Amino acid sequence: MENITNGMGTICGPVTGIDCCELLVCDHATGQEVLVHTPNACCFSCGDCVCVHHCGFMTMSLPPQVTATCVKRVTSCGC
Repeated sequence: MENITNGMGTICGPVTGIDCCELLVCDHATGQEVLVHTPNACCFSCGDCVCVHHCGFMTMSLPPQVTATCVKRVTSCGC
């Protein structure tokens, strides 16, 4: 399940897709792909492991969507 603390959420996993202002990330905790809205999507590549911090709200769409407050490249896909 997704990690949520003080109303903030965190998703960690590999980037599986990139589009203008969007990353598709496979959440390590659930195995589910999540569409992450972020203006710095172009800074990442498919296969990068990232940790995404977001406001804690996720849409019920397929795939679910979040708006990132911070996206960081990490060395391991588990947080």
